[in-house]
Parts: sequence; structure tokens; C-alpha cells
Amino acid sequence: MLQLCWVFLALCCIIVWEEGKSSDTQKWSSLEHKGPYFPPEYEPLPDNICFNYDGQPVKLSPVTEEIATFYAKMLDHEYTSKEVFQNNFFCDWREEMTKEERKLIKTLSKCDFSQIHKYFVEKSEERKNMTKEEKQVLKEEASRLMEEYGYCLLDGHREKIGNFKLEPPGLFRGRGEHPKMGKLKKRIQPEDVTINCSQDSKIPAPPAGHRWKRVQHDNTVTWLASWLENIHGRPKYIMLNPSSKLKGEKDWQKYETARRLKMKVDSIRKQYRRDWTSREMKIRQRGVAIYFIDKLALRAGNEKDDESADTVGCCSLRVEHITLHRRLDAQEHVVEFDFLGKDSIRYYNKVPVEKQVFKNLKLFIKHKDPEDDLFDRITTVKLNKTLNESMPGLTAKVFRTFNASTTLQDQLNKLTTEGMTVEEKILSYNRANRAVAILCNHQRAAPKTFERSMQLLQEKIQKKKEQIEEAKKELKEAKKAHKDKAVQRLGEQLKKLQLQETDREENKVIALGTSKLNYLDPRISVAWCKKHQVPIEKIYNKTQRDKFAWAIDMTDENFQF
Repeated sequence: MLQLCWVFLALCCIIVWEEGKSSDTQKWSSLEHKGPYFPPEYEPLPDNICFNYDGQPVKLSPVTEEIATFYAKMLDHEYTSKEVFQNNFFCDWREEMTKEERKLIKTLSKCDFSQIHKYFVEKSEERKNMTKEEKQVLKEEASRLMEEYGYCLLDGHREKIGNFKLEPPGLFRGRGEHPKMGKLKKRIQPEDVTINCSQDSKIPAPPAGHRWKRVQHDNTVTWLASWLENIHGRPKYIMLNPSSKLKGEKDWQKYETARRLKMKVDSIRKQYRRDWTSREMKIRQRGVAIYFIDKLALRAGNEKDDESADTVGCCSLRVEHITLHRRLDAQEHVVEFDFLGKDSIRYYNKVPVEKQVFKNLKLFIKHKDPEDDLFDRITTVKLNKTLNESMPGLTAKVFRTFNASTTLQDQLNKLTTEGMTVEEKILSYNRANRAVAILCNHQRAAPKTFERSMQLLQEKIQKKKEQIEEAKKELKEAKKAHKDKAVQRLGEQLKKLQLQETDREENKVIALGTSKLNYLDPRISVAWCKKHQVPIEKIYNKTQRDKFAWAIDMTDENFQF
């Protein structure tokens, strides 16, 4: 009976989603909002807090002083020890200085930010030690801002906005060894912002004394406000919250497109294998590139200017990024990849490939220099055009989503067995998710608190073992049923702690969140939870449950990707 209810609910949800789908062009009929919330203006340092240059106190202009505080706040961070960070910061800082300040401040090594750093450390401690009443005042102010700026009216419905607060100015960090680390992220002004709302709505008022860059009424996009960030010159947006209907609909369509690939993937694979022996070099290169995208879940890769970090994807691989091994580690035809992927995360992998792929790669690199393109006859645009001709809507990203979701489904089916405890099932789920994260190269540095948290966990495990030994001694002395149960309960608690330790250790340098939120069809996880009686709260937190409400509502335990 319960199963029939779920099936009925799923059908109802699908009908509602299909009926509510916006057209490919028009996303909404009416849109009204208050615009973005701008961070407070800079508050100058107290007179007794000094910046020193070459041992002498210097009173800085407000703009120069504000930028100095960005650097001072980061003095205990490893970034400020990096030469690239220091050079970029100092160059941008001097550009914002007054003429007199530029004449005086010429060397970063003579700058002393220690007083400013100490001041902000003390302010941070003050915030940590705030009274309950003081914290409540801040909480109420945050609620007021959320109420005023955090919602919009979309087609008459009140929808939550995702990121209504504009990012305050600061220093760019980037990931890995980014060449622009330390550059100044400038304060966004209303004059930089384009507002998007419906023509008949009340246009949001800009802050006093300012005006918007532009107000437009474009119902073919879902963003509410847009501006260009100054580091890369790319547009940024204020969007609807992931839990909104439009976002959920887009998610659903994304995963349905990936599911459609199941029906086409065999013919696509046959085609790219045929391409490996084509007389045309560009067709051979395209076939090998699609094979890499399919087998390794590589991103397609885009052309970038010289100032960007040297990150690449499949189509922008260079000869220097691969090494061919006729035989390696008891495997034949091995390709060794080593390059920086998205967010400057290193991609390093040794992969056995099919013999014809290996032969083609030898051909592609022949007579080329290390800095030459591996796939010099194809581009990302042309590659995605070919994929779209194979299946409407198919891109390299769809392939990535398809392979990620397929991997999760297969791993869950393989790793989950009858008789497991909930904790063991969750470990299996995280291991399945980890397989996806490894496939997609979602790495992270080990958290700074990792060693300490593991030490605390190991102390808990040791204490639990001692409690069990003590309980066993008592059990021998008093053969009573309730003592036996106490030993059993302690044993179960110990097992839970040991499972936590294993899970935490395995997750040390793998980021599970990116794939879970962006590449894994949530219906796989929801169905698994329902089938194996695992509370959905153990897999998705509150924010994630809101984002995937559509999947939670419409999925029954029999769903398979």
C-alpha cells in the first residue's frame, strides 16, 4: 500500500513539474525584489592603532587604510608568506594610494601591519565572547535583512533569494598557486550593478546618492542583479535560492538529460571508436577526446587569456600534460596525466587505455613541442556541437553528470547489503560518493583541524574500550542480564566510533560535497534511503533537503538512475 502511495505521489509531482515548466525562452511573467544588500562602508581604525612604515607611524587615507586592513587580517595565514600574493597586493595597493603615500611607501618589507593585525584579533575574540543578549541583537538584525532583501515575488509567489548580500571588498585568494592571488577585489558600487525585474514591478531603490548601472526587464533569464567582478572581468549574479521552483525545475531537467544519455551512450561509444581509425586527423582527435571525457569524466576545457591560472581541460591539454608508457605497473598502454584542472586542482592519474587510443596519442604528439596542443585540430565548441548532434542537449558536462550518477548507483548497489547497521550503510554511501569524487577529481587539502579532531576521536575510542573492559569485569563478578546488555550497548557505541574514524580518515583529502550537489541525481540517494531505511537527514542537511525537495517528494524506493 505504501509503495502504491509513493508511485501515485511521484506521478502527481511529475505532472505538476511538467505543467509548471517555463518555456525555453520565458522564465517568468512578473519579478519584483529589493535589489542587493551592500556591505557597510569602511569604518576607520581608532586613532591609537597605527600603521608603521620603516619604523615610523603613518596616518593613511581611508581608502589606503581599508586595503591595509585586508592584508593585516591575513598576517597569520600562509597566503601572506607567498611572493605572488605579496607582489599582487602591493601593486594593487599602491594604485589606490594618494600621490604622497606612493612617494613614501615603496617597499612591502618596510610595512608594519602588526598593530592592525592585533586589533582585529582582539575584535574577533570580543565577538566570540559576546553575551547571549548581544548575540541575539545580531541574530535579529540578520533576520531583518533576510526578511527585507532575502525574498522576491516571482509570478506572485514569494521565493527565497540565494545570495542577496554582495561580497565585501578584500584580497583575492584563489585555489592552488593562482597567479592572481593577493589582487584587490574592489568594493561593488550601485553604479556597477544591473537590475533585472518585470516592467510593471516596483523598481528597487539604489542606496542614497547612487544610481544603478542599468535596469532591464529580461524574462528569459533567472538572475535578479548582475555586475562584473574586477579580478577576471567575469559577470556575477544574484540568483534564486537552490530550493526555488525554477532552480528545482532546472535541476530536474539536467538529470533527465543525463538519464536520456543511457539510451544513446552505446551508439556514441561505437561512433567514437570508429573515429579512432578515420583518415581525417581532426576526427581521430575528436574520437579520442570524447573517449577521455567519457572514461575519465574530464571537463571539456576552454580557451583562456594568458593572465588566468594555467588550468586546462580535455580540449586544451598540451603534449607536456601526458606521458605515454608502453608498459607500467604490470599494465599495458598506460597514459600518465599531470595537469592543473578547474580551481587549480592538480589532476594526476595513470590510466590504461585501449591500444588504438595509445597509437593515436603517439601520432598526435609526433613532431610536437611540449607546449603544443595535444588536440590541435579540435575546439571545445566543435566538440560540444558533435555531442549535441549525437543527442540534443548533450555536452561534456552532461557526460560528466551521467558517469558520476551511474558510478554512484553502481557503487551503492554493490556496497549496500542486508543486515548492515545504519552507520555501516552511511559508510557505504560515503564510499560510493568517494568513488564519484575521485572520478571527478574533487580533491581538497586536509582540514587544518583534522589531526586534532582525529586525536579527540581516538581518545573517545580508547575510553570506550576501557569502559568495555571494566563492564566485562563487572559482568564476571555479577552474572546479571542487565550487565550483559550494558556490555553489548558499549560494544555498539565503540563500533559507531570506529566507523566514524574510518570514514573521516578516508574523507581526509576528498571533497564529497561538490559531486553530491552538482553531479549526482538526488533521486538515487533518496531511493537508497527509502529502500534501506536510512533517515534522509543522514545524507542531506537542511539546506540540501530544501534544494532537492522535488526529488524527495517524487522518488520511490525502486528508482534506478
